Amino acid sequence: MTTAMPSGLDSTLLPAVTAAMKAAGSVLRERYTIHARGVSLAEVVGEIHANDEAVLAVMREALLTARPGSRWVEDELAGGALPPGEWWVADPAEGNINHVHGMPDWAVTATLVRDNQPVLTVVHLPLTGDTYTAAAGGGARLNGRPLTVSAKDDLGAALIGTGQARPGESTDTFRRIGASVTAMLTAGLVVRVSVPATLQLIHVAAGRMDAFWQFSDVRSGLAAGALLVTEAGGTVTDLDGKPWNAGSRDFLAAAPGLHTAALDVLSRI
Repeated sequence: MTTAMPSGLDSTLLPAVTAAMKAAGSVLRERYTIHARGVSLAEVVGEIHANDEAVLAVMREALLTARPGSRWVEDELAGGALPPGEWWVADPAEGNINHVHGMPDWAVTATLVRDNQPVLTVVHLPLTGDTYTAAAGGGARLNGRPLTVSAKDDLGAALIGTGQARPGESTDTFRRIGASVTAMLTAGLVVRVSVPATLQLIHVAAGRMDAFWQFSDVRSGLAAGALLVTEAGGTVTDLDGKPWNAGSRDFLAAAPGLHTAALDVLSRI
């Protein structure tokens, strides 16, 4: 799925990106409350946009400066293939809906995508201080310690997950999510349905969860986790079994011993 970074690039770029994510994360942490903010839809959306704007003011220029010549994906909820070259696919508040509702499952993320392949990523969790990093060909790490995916080979023993990528998905996508959850509840052990995707994918990369799938192509929720899982030894494809890239229409990341069985269940939906 990935193409190797030029020799030594991860040793120079990764620290700069990590520092930028920690600075951005401190802004988001300062905005966090343990109670929900906003009652009406307009108020909730306003809180979400305010989070994004505050963090982007710290994050965007730092990333573009760290990688001269790179470009910025403006719409964090966009999907589909990107033009050639290097692009920052970032989310200033991954799990923003959780943040504004006073829940702890949120992060700041940035992934450098080259020709539709993620090549470097940093996911920082401001509440815990944990930082997940990966560079193509260089492995995946949590706070500098290597990550390895699950060794399970029995789908019936697996903890697996999915979720919606954004509000307002199509009715067909919602139908497929429901049907797939039913199928995986039958085939697997336990199914988690939650948001955001990245917060489930870091668990797959760390071997805490065994697989994650999504019927959507929102890049910002998948690119970071795709690289982390791949570099931790997992298998990442679309639901046709083809290697995943930023232009893929759907997504499956799994421990190698479970991927074929999970794909067999999901490809029928």
